[in-house]
Amino acid sequence: MFGLELSFIWAGIIAFAVLVYVILDGFDLGVGILFPTAQSERERDLMMNSVAPIWDGNETWLVLGGGGLFAVFPLAYSIVMPALYVPIILMLLALIFRGVAFEYRWRTQRWKRVWDHSFFAGSLIAAAAQGVALGALVQGIEVENRAYAGGWWDWLTPFSILTGIAVPAGYALLGATWLNLKLSGEMQERMRGMARWFAAATLGFLAVFSALTPLQEAGYAARWFAWPTATYSFAVPALVALVAWRLWRGLSRGDDLAPFLCALALFVLAFVGIGISFYPMMVPPGLTIAEAAAPDESLRFALVGTLVLVPLILAYTGYAYWVFRGKMDPEEGYH
Repeated sequence: MFGLELSFIWAGIIAFAVLVYVILDGFDLGVGILFPTAQSERERDLMMNSVAPIWDGNETWLVLGGGGLFAVFPLAYSIVMPALYVPIILMLLALIFRGVAFEYRWRTQRWKRVWDHSFFAGSLIAAAAQGVALGALVQGIEVENRAYAGGWWDWLTPFSILTGIAVPAGYALLGATWLNLKLSGEMQERMRGMARWFAAATLGFLAVFSALTPLQEAGYAARWFAWPTATYSFAVPALVALVAWRLWRGLSRGDDLAPFLCALALFVLAFVGIGISFYPMMVPPGLTIAEAAAPDESLRFALVGTLVLVPLILAYTGYAYWVFRGKMDPEEGYH
């Protein structure tokens, strides 16, 4: 394989890992964001048990995406990390507190409320930090002589703050539709109602960012409206409208699975839109995929292991979701 082809294959693998992390851990974080809406200890137990068997497996994809970026795009890693140190560190600390809360809240009574708050705060802060990091990346990172040339606070802008609000709203939509899928009765009805509100918020944010993103960098507008990428630029909004209609229809009819799949589809389409904006950049606006890639020998060596590892992770993930499929029994739980 030629080096250029390998670099684009690896860009696709990392993009896939990030997308899978977002759609899987997204609903997991969304459940934590919705945690304060529970009206009793029993409801909090149900919400946490709905994701307890799978949450740590979901975060495998974060490790794969971050590790893959370090291994095969070391230049991009060395630029992105110092540019986004604060939101990334906040995200990791929040995920740690959240992960500890999963176990500790079941082992104590006196401190249970503390761990309940940690679960909520960790979920919200991790989601917000991911949104801020995304906004900072979309607006562009200043690079000179193959190194980060910006300041400590370049990531903090009105645009990144807006994305820091939008991502938790989208994750809350995923969480609400997940709980609609897993629960029944009064709590399911309440989550279905919340899903409507968060669906409206998510679609509103998508519209705002569709308008603002081309203004962040001249290259984005060129890629959005130039041929042949303009075809995708017009197809994506049409698909978003179709998915939004099906989501609303599913919630109105009381469907279990369809709203969750439609919420996931909205994230996939948003990811496609970001991909249209970025391609062929690895770190916008000036570092391409080919320029950021490691030597060809490293790309080939890492690809061999990845072609074995990714199918194994997919198989494990699919099996875990299959085993824990269906509605939850309120009288039983993972813990």
